[in-house]
Amino acid sequence: MTWDLPKLEELLSKRDDWAVHTEDGCLCITNEDGLDAYLAISGQQIVVESILFDKSKVKDVAGLNEEILKTHQVFPLTTVAITTIEDQEYYMAFGALSSQSKDDSVVIEVETLFENVAGFLDAYEDYLN
Repeated sequence: MTWDLPKLEELLSKRDDWAVHTEDGCLCITNEDGLDAYLAISGQQIVVESILFDKSKVKDVAGLNEEILKTHQVFPLTTVAITTIEDQEYYMAFGALSSQSKDDSVVIEVETLFENVAGFLDAYEDYLN
């Protein structure tokens, strides 16, 4: 099956602990802890991402970047990157999978992203102001 946003919204809305709605051509998924993740379809991929923190809040960018490179393999299915939103840079967590992935794989990707966001925030808090 090749996914589209309405089918993904239907799938992810089955979770009682997630609120899901369409927003600007993607899905916004909010978990029970209030964390937001955004899911979009880009070509043959489904991309799920969540903002971690504003880069300007990092007291040692080089140190944090090195720590991320040394520890990212501890967090399965999720990578950390820097993205720009309205001229402001943010660290973000993201995962990607095939747009032909099975239902369970899509749900696992979102679940794992939420788990890893909490882990990243805990692991890197010493680098934040």
